[in-house]
Amino acid sequence: MGKKALDREYVWLQCSDCGDLNYRTNVRVKGGMPEKLKDGKKKYCPRTRNHQLHKIKRK
Repeated sequence: MGKKALDREYVWLQCSDCGDLNYRTNVRVKGGMPEKLKDGKKKYCPRTRNHQLHKIKRK
């Protein structure tokens, strides 16, 4: 595992409407969490079939 891999962490994106964990992504944690990810992202939710706000959930 390289040094770059240690600076990153996997997080889940949870739908704020239905609560499903739909997406998994890796983020850089060394310099702090990016501001645009803290607020959440609008992503497609297959259960509700439209774009909803997804927030970070760590397992």
